[in-house]
Amino acid sequence: MRLGLRRPMLRPRTIAVAAAALAAAALCLAAALTPGSFSAYVASVKNSTDTAATAPFFTCAAALANDRSSALFTLPLNEASGSTTAIDTDTGTMPGTYRGTMTTSTTAHLACSRDTGGAYVLNGTTSYVSTSALQSSPATFSEEVWFKTTVASGRLIGYGNAVTGASSTYDRQVYLNTSGQLVFGTYNGGFQTIASSAAYDDGAWHDVVATFSATTGMTLYVDGAKVAGNTAYTTAQTNNGYWRVGYDNLSGWPGTGTNYFFTGSMRFASVYSTVLTTAQITTHYAAGR
Repeated sequence: MRLGLRRPMLRPRTIAVAAAALAAAALCLAAALTPGSFSAYVASVKNSTDTAATAPFFTCAAALANDRSSALFTLPLNEASGSTTAIDTDTGTMPGTYRGTMTTSTTAHLACSRDTGGAYVLNGTTSYVSTSALQSSPATFSEEVWFKTTVASGRLIGYGNAVTGASSTYDRQVYLNTSGQLVFGTYNGGFQTIASSAAYDDGAWHDVVATFSATTGMTLYVDGAKVAGNTAYTTAQTNNGYWRVGYDNLSGWPGTGTNYFFTGSMRFASVYSTVLTTAQITTHYAAGR
């Protein structure tokens, strides 16, 4: 007897399902090939004006360390609450001393938020930092500090002839006037000041840099951009003194009000023996964003 394979019979329902599937596939193919159909196009959006880039440094500490060769000192101001010494992370030879009670804040949205530690909180009555190394007044320098405040008054950083209390000789300073504007001042038989047009007592973090030399005069930068300058101011008074952060005498200087203590928060106070370039200043600011 001859054996053969029997071909299976397809049921009507199976045939119908297969036919439907083939029809659906044919419709999709037709839609893809039909001009103007939705599935035949891919959208593309191009923005030729905005650009993206990576900042040269991820932290403020790294950006400042890159300019260590010209730094007199850098005080990160990030020690724990109750600390008495502000460590100098550059030369190590010019630490500061916290006056009053040192308080730290680690609240979110700090400037230089990728750096370790918190921000130094100054109470506006007793808080400041002074260095103890006596210095001859520099003819060329840059000074820098990150700050945040809502109070339109107080000295941020500067130079005076006393370690504590109110200096009797004082200049090379950045302060907030009673309108909230930043003022950079030196003295040469009279006040030499330049000021920002904008106010910065807005509760936001800002990076302020002041530069001075006999060839460039006085220049003030905020958040990486130049906001004021005077190339005619090229000489400042000569005396020995100390660098201080957060307070010193401002008596007689324009727009200072009556309270010379800074009220707010600070990070990374630095002084340099050179005029920082615009590129350096912009890099410092970008590192803290």
